[in-house]
Amino acid sequence: APVKSLLKCLRLPMLFVPYDKDETSSAQYILQQYLAASGGHKLLASVRNSYAMGKVRMVATEFENAGRLVKNRNAARCAEPGRFVLWQMAPEKWYIELAVGGSKVHAGCNGKLVWRHTPWLGSHAAKGPVRPLRRALQGLDPLTAASMFAGARCIGERKVNGEDCFILKLCTDPETLKARTEGLAEIIRHVMFGYFSQRTGLLVHIEDSHLTRIQSTTGGDAVYWETTINSFIEDYRPVDGIMIAHSGRSAVTLFRFGEVAMSHTKTRMEEAWSIEEVAFNVPGLSMDCFIPPTDIKSGSVSETVELPHGGEKNKFGPPPGHRAKVAALEKTDGGDVGEKQVDGGFRFWKFQMTSVYRKEAA
Repeated sequence: APVKSLLKCLRLPMLFVPYDKDETSSAQYILQQYLAASGGHKLLASVRNSYAMGKVRMVATEFENAGRLVKNRNAARCAEPGRFVLWQMAPEKWYIELAVGGSKVHAGCNGKLVWRHTPWLGSHAAKGPVRPLRRALQGLDPLTAASMFAGARCIGERKVNGEDCFILKLCTDPETLKARTEGLAEIIRHVMFGYFSQRTGLLVHIEDSHLTRIQSTTGGDAVYWETTINSFIEDYRPVDGIMIAHSGRSAVTLFRFGEVAMSHTKTRMEEAWSIEEVAFNVPGLSMDCFIPPTDIKSGSVSETVELPHGGEKNKFGPPPGHRAKVAALEKTDGGDVGEKQVDGGFRFWKFQMTSVYRKEAA
């Protein structure tokens, strides 16, 4: 259950944060330096699409309620390994698959609609405007990250892991929060902070916090959920001239309170991730790869996912010691549209992957 909650928090799309008309010149200067450090606006704007594949490890580290605090002293041994693959295409199209501990998440956006697939509820659309994926903002898509913070203001400086950083702050306006309200669940606050290194200009830390109120169906007191995600973005390396973060870690705190006094619960979970492959302007990648499932429904994308264990090993890429050159399959006259249906109604997009042996340096 804790891993499923972590999947829900870390894999969901970001809540859209609109531009603030009162943009400060200092924040804009910081973002200009960030784009320059990431490879330059001209190079970043030349990227039509991108692909990334990586590994994750997720674990629940502690649980607290009104009466006790339980810490997982075997967190390192209990961590659930997993893998993910992410495809993006400008403008505002993305698709991600993530498999961890027997659970699988599919989510995507075709530029107009954000959706997520769960095995028992099928495919559900998200309410509100189109927004980027959280994973892409963690050092994989500098241009999108800069656009997200375009309406921010600089609120000061702080050290992060010994690094002097500028802090940019974003607050979601009430109209956008209202657009994201679904049924009895109302998002009443969403704030995000971005920490940009003064030395390198790169984004090294993100704090994301939102508060949701869930009304009781029986007329009782409302329940509040506060979710806080702290992400540290590390190991920047150039890929075709663009600085990409190749590892990072996130800590998620889920705090539930309300109903009756002394009934709160708090769960803390952690994720560590690393990037194995990145490619830009992949030949053959088309709009067809971002088409939503045919059984799409309106509703919440905040449900967790549960699938039977097993069958996930080496699902997303070649074995160690190989490097994949990736090209998407295009439609053919024979009717191969680059996708197939499998048991349970899942939709997978097929990609041609040519493995090339990586020669190790002597």
